[in-house]
Amino acid sequence: MSLAAAVAGEFDVAGSYLDTASMGLPPRRSLSALHAALDQWAAGRSRAPDFDRDVESARAAYAALVGVPPGSVAVGSQVSVFAGLVAASVPAGGEVLVAENDFTSVVFPFLAQAGRGIPVREVPLERLTEEVTARTTLVAVSAVQSADGRVLDLDRLAAATTAAGARVLLDTTQATGWLPLDVGRFDYTVGGGYKWLLAPRGTCFATVRPDRLDELVPHAAGWYAGADPWTSIYGAPLRLADDARRFDVSPAWHSWVGQARSLELLTEIGREALHAHATGLAGRFRAAVGLPPGDSAIVSLAVDDAAAGQLRAADVRASVRAGRLRLAFHVSTTDRDVDRAAEALAGHVRI
Repeated sequence: MSLAAAVAGEFDVAGSYLDTASMGLPPRRSLSALHAALDQWAAGRSRAPDFDRDVESARAAYAALVGVPPGSVAVGSQVSVFAGLVAASVPAGGEVLVAENDFTSVVFPFLAQAGRGIPVREVPLERLTEEVTARTTLVAVSAVQSADGRVLDLDRLAAATTAAGARVLLDTTQATGWLPLDVGRFDYTVGGGYKWLLAPRGTCFATVRPDRLDELVPHAAGWYAGADPWTSIYGAPLRLADDARRFDVSPAWHSWVGQARSLELLTEIGREALHAHATGLAGRFRAAVGLPPGDSAIVSLAVDDAAAGQLRAADVRASVRAGRLRLAFHVSTTDRDVDRAAEALAGHVRI
């Protein structure tokens, strides 16, 4: 399905919203389903097992977006919870390599392991792959940097870590939904749903390579991690799922109602079309304000002190990260949004 046909009538944006890197916009189908679910809840007609359909629909759709089978996908609510499971698996003395100024949900879980003797070495993103050595046990890094949209060369990362025998935890929060990814080649990945996957806050996905399942202890295991959750709500023995669902965290039900429909929309469009749309609009903006071409759906740029007021006057929503203006272009963005932002910033960009 073409992107224009898929999104027709799905978004009702006030002004121009260029801040998906902070919080994605819900499509109309997600809002409608969520309102219906809330009405059912208020009427006393909700049944907890009914939410499983949304969780499993979202799991399958996410798996299709990132190129793995659904059995490799775990669901939860926060990136740091899954990153913490991986951090707890690093053996004492094992070096963890991270990128300077990466998002702290990727970094803090490993720094918190200092008491176990886990050294964390921080290096510039541009040197990350060449800094992987035989001492490196694991690389924890974002596929796309939250602060400025820089895109990591994933082929080089895979080659460097394979050669060194190092594991990888890849955070895809700022990537999945616009950047085509095949994550099965990496040991572990994690991605939040409330940005580019257009969900209410409270959804998160992790992938675990099948040959790495037994390397992680499911420290957060609860009833939903069971082989059959609705028969594993009381007592011993431990009876976990035999695939990545053993790492599931009990879902925040209503968030998954919205997530399932948003992923339905994204998979209807297809990841190649999403990528072409988002990077095409980012390229249009970059050209309009005099920036060189780029490869990201996120544009970070230096602006003068008057720029914020100009954007407000034009009713353009963006964000500031690491002292720079950050704009994010996604499925709800139009050419008109791009041109409005570029016109507002004319004369205020520091090249």
